[in-house]
Amino acid sequence: MLSSMVKEHQGRQQARKEEQERRRKEAIQASSNLTHALVDHLNVGVAQAYLNQKRLDSEASQLEQNATNFQRQTSQWLGLISSFTDSLKEVGHVQNWATTIESDMQTIATALEYAYKDEQTDADKRPTHASTLIGLVEQQGGSGGGSTS
Repeated sequence: MLSSMVKEHQGRQQARKEEQERRRKEAIQASSNLTHALVDHLNVGVAQAYLNQKRLDSEASQLEQNATNFQRQTSQWLGLISSFTDSLKEVGHVQNWATTIESDMQTIATALEYAYKDEQTDADKRPTHASTLIGLVEQQGGSGGGSTS
């Protein structure tokens, strides 16, 4: 009887040990699964952050390159506009000069025409060519009379 009780007790102890070992292995497996799941979840977040950072770096580099190209184009445009403005100023000066020359030529043509007609009508009555030309220029009001702007 005592020996059967001891055997029975040893059997129950052995069963409890086996149950504890099984539960310990299950707990280890569960904690290992949990650890892997947490690491995988963190790795996905880290990988996504890394990809986002890589994309941001690429876009920042492209933006910097675009800004440099835009600055270069803007400088070229400003140079072209400055050159165009200078050309327009020169055209204005040339136009002013041409207007002055045209006015002077009209005065000279009128004076020559007057002198020729005067010479034809009364060659003897005219005192001098110079005084006639001076009088004609004074009559025209001196428009364009040698002044340039």
